[in-house]
Amino acid sequence: MQRRFIDYLVITFKGIAMGAADVVPGVSGGTIAFISGIYEELIESIDKVNLTVFNIWKKEGFKTAWKSINGNFLLALFSGIAISILSLSKLIKWLLHHEPVLLWSFFFGLVLASILYIAKQIKGWSLTLIAAIIITTILSFYITKAEPFASPDSPFYLIFCGFIAIIAMILPGVSGAFILLILGAYQTAIDTINNLRDGLLNGNMELFKDALLKFTLLGVGAIIGLKVFSKALNWMFKHHKNLTLAILTGFMIGSLNKIWPWKEVIKTRINSEGEIVTLLDRSISPTAYVGDNELVMAIVFIIVGFATILILESLGKHKNKV
Repeated sequence: MQRRFIDYLVITFKGIAMGAADVVPGVSGGTIAFISGIYEELIESIDKVNLTVFNIWKKEGFKTAWKSINGNFLLALFSGIAISILSLSKLIKWLLHHEPVLLWSFFFGLVLASILYIAKQIKGWSLTLIAAIIITTILSFYITKAEPFASPDSPFYLIFCGFIAIIAMILPGVSGAFILLILGAYQTAIDTINNLRDGLLNGNMELFKDALLKFTLLGVGAIIGLKVFSKALNWMFKHHKNLTLAILTGFMIGSLNKIWPWKEVIKTRINSEGEIVTLLDRSISPTAYVGDNELVMAIVFIIVGFATILILESLGKHKNKV
């Protein structure tokens, strides 16, 4: 496929949109890739990145090896993703600390609409699919109530989180940030990205080294997960699409408990930076919330989040008609 510079610039902008989606719990980067028409090329290009590339490099040179993995496409796309994540992480961190109710309300609306978006794609309903939704809803709900089995600062746990969260890049409908949220590592990931950038810009090498280590661990997990999941999930989506969608639907329904805007903190922990952060909380009624529950604005943000997915769905339908 012959592409001009402007074509790769467009791909970079699509990457920026994917990165923005991956930072926000509820919207999947895979969904953005699907809507923007690059999903299949992305999956195929990732699948080509393996050890045989080094053999091609050795025998036919770097240029041929780079072409064999569609390197220009991957570079343009992942550059956009990186730009977006680095740009938005600071804003997300600020909102988590200063406007948590409104932020989670927006996320709640996103996930609520995503559930409907995924469920609508299920064709040929059966008792098996309904049972899959019920079982995964119950399982997911209890996962959200469980205390994380390790600290989000633990090296092995970070690798595990990166391994699981990369599913968002492979399968439309699942948010990597949402999975990190369920695993209790979302804020750790956001802080890591912020500290990586701030440490470098401010010359704080201790902060930079600590963030680089965590980022590397997440990246190692993501790379492993990318190769493990790419073939399996692609095969499931193609051969057992309805069952896969039913499982995703149930998983997201049960997980709504995790992003309910009004919470009561049950247990806290001290992170690697000496800050007190939430380890375990529970959903409560807005009227029982300590402080300003911002109920009216929260409802507005839920609607805005819900409408965002409807707009994305509308854009996807329009693209399919063109």
